[in-house]
Formats: sequence, C-alpha cells, structure tokens
Amino acid sequence: MDTRLSSLQAQPFLAALAMVGAGASFALVNGALQASTMRLGVPSTSAAFWQYALGLGFALPWVLRRGRTALKTQQLGLHLLRAFLAVIGIQLWVAGLARVEIWQAIALVMTSPFFVILGARIFLGEQVGWVRWFATIAGFSGGMVILEPWSQAFNWSALLPVAAAAFWAGTSLVTKKLTQREAADSITLYLLLLLTPVNAALAFADGGLVVSGPALFLLVGAGLLTVLANYLLTLAYQKADAAFVQPFDHLKLPLNIAVGFIAFGFAPTGAFWPGALVIVGASLLVMLDEQRRGNAAAKTA
Repeated sequence: MDTRLSSLQAQPFLAALAMVGAGASFALVNGALQASTMRLGVPSTSAAFWQYALGLGFALPWVLRRGRTALKTQQLGLHLLRAFLAVIGIQLWVAGLARVEIWQAIALVMTSPFFVILGARIFLGEQVGWVRWFATIAGFSGGMVILEPWSQAFNWSALLPVAAAAFWAGTSLVTKKLTQREAADSITLYLLLLLTPVNAALAFADGGLVVSGPALFLLVGAGLLTVLANYLLTLAYQKADAAFVQPFDHLKLPLNIAVGFIAFGFAPTGAFWPGALVIVGASLLVMLDEQRRGNAAAKTA
C-alpha cells in the first residue's frame, strides 16, 4: 500500500518535470531552427522536413525494438487528424521563426490555450463560462499589445506564430483525446510517421531538400530534441491533469527568451512585457477555473 501511495504522489512531480523538460527542449529546437533559417538561409519548409525526418530516424531503433505493438491503435482517424493539424502548425511556426525574433514568436504562440477554449466550445460543445471568456479576450488582447498592429513597425509575418497557435490548439485537443486510450510513445511515433512524407513534399515543392554544413548539424540536434520534447509533453499530460501542468508550460517563455538572447542577442522590446504578462495571467486564470470545476465535479460525485 505504501509503495502504491508513493507512486501516486510521484505522478505530479514527474508530470511537472516532464513539462519543464519539454519546454527546455523546444526552446533549443526553436533556437536551432531560427539559426538555420534566419541566419543560414535554409528554406523554412526544408528545415521543418529535416527536423521531423531526423526525429523519425532517431526514433526508429526504439520502433524496431517494440515491433508491431508500437503501431497498434484503434484511433487511426484521430492520428490522421492530429497530423493534418500539426503539419500546418509546424510549417507556419518554422516560417515565423525564419522572419520573427524568437521572443515575439514564442509569446504569440502562447495564445494557443485560448484557441483551445474556442475550439472546445465550437467543435466539442463544451460549456465555457464567463471566466474563460474573459481570459480568452484578455489573452488575445495581450497578443495584440505584442503585435502592435497600429504601429509603423508592425510586420505581417508576426501573424505566422498566431496562425500556428490556432492549428496547434486543434492538435492539443486531439492529443488529449488520444491519451485516454493510447500510449505516449505510440502517439509520438504516429506523428513522426505521418508528418515526414507531407513535409518532404512541401520542401521539394519549395526548391529541394538538400542541407549541408552547420545547418545540417543544427537540424540534427533539432530532430533529436523534437522526439524528446514530444514524448515528454505527452508524458506530462498522462501523469497529471492539464490544469496542473499548465503553469510549468509557461516556463517556455523565459527559456526561449534566454536562448534568443544568448544565441542571437535578441532582446524583447517594451511592448512585449505587458502583453506577455497579460497572456500568462489569462492562462493562469484558465488554470484556476479548471481546478475549480474539477473540485466542484468531485464534490458532486
């Protein structure tokens, strides 16, 4: 009994650790992608292809070791839908990193939870409530402050991370559905298997797939870290409720800022800080509302 209790108590700690690890891995991935595209001139479609193709290559030994059990699923349709949403989000995100400084891109993509709320209401018929509507409006307002569309410095390319956030919100909804019946490693594997051929076709249409020199080494690292990050992210959602792990996900903001500053000397402008603060605050408000709902449901049960 004591062993079982200790195991249950360890679950939230492991979930938090997995979420922080995923955030750190994604920050390094973003730095590698921005260096290879913005600095070394690799087309964003080619960078996206190599990131996930190499990720699949790193995952193959583990796939071969597990055999057919790694591909066992009863939800192929959901895997296909997840891959469709993810590939569009990935292409938009990498294209954004090729044009937008990393601190702005990561702050804008943090509007994804508010797209999740909209998606859950529109497509799943979930009740949202005034707290989440308020948080959603506040979160998008924070994004507007960072974008500054009313200023002469506004760049339309900055909308690419926002569009990526919308498609990744759809991916998150499908992922949460899949984790109810699928293992974390199988979900990660299916994503890599389905993304690779689509990314290859897009890269070929954009001028080819050949990458060499320092860019290749950066993308090899991005591929390895992508596998690790996706696995840790899925593991975090399996070990604890989304409401618990969400605050740890916000650590990706300072982690990405640190990577951008150390690697490229990118420093956020004044408009970034109030906008980012509003986005993070709105996300925490959603988390608190989720906890309140969970407690209310438990008392009712």
